[in-house]
Amino acid sequence: MMAEKIALAPCNGMSPNGLVSRVAVGDCKKEHDNVISICMGSTSADIEGQNNEMLMKYPIIAVNGCSGGCVNKILENKGIHVAGTIGVGDVLIDFEVSAKDPFRLDSEAEECVKIIAEELNKLISEM
Repeated sequence: MMAEKIALAPCNGMSPNGLVSRVAVGDCKKEHDNVISICMGSTSADIEGQNNEMLMKYPIIAVNGCSGGCVNKILENKGIHVAGTIGVGDVLIDFEVSAKDPFRLDSEAEECVKIIAEELNKLISEM
């Protein structure tokens, strides 16, 4: 049985793969009525833990832009369990495409978005 809702937590970093992460999450949200997204900036800034109850309500898939794994670290530091993780760079290593600009998507970066969105769709369907 599929989870009632699934939360996607995209990278908010200023890297090309961070942008790919955010756009792929946005595309998945449009495709699935039961998918919501989490603002990692707000989550990081919430030192009082006011959002923790909401963050624990649904399974979360972290979508990290770089090898630093900040999305997982931020959530784990708040005691939030992460149900699944995608590393954009880890996925894209098997493909002949890469994103190069942290602010604009070119046609190659759009291909990256499609690949990451497909990976997200696989994870979502398994939950």
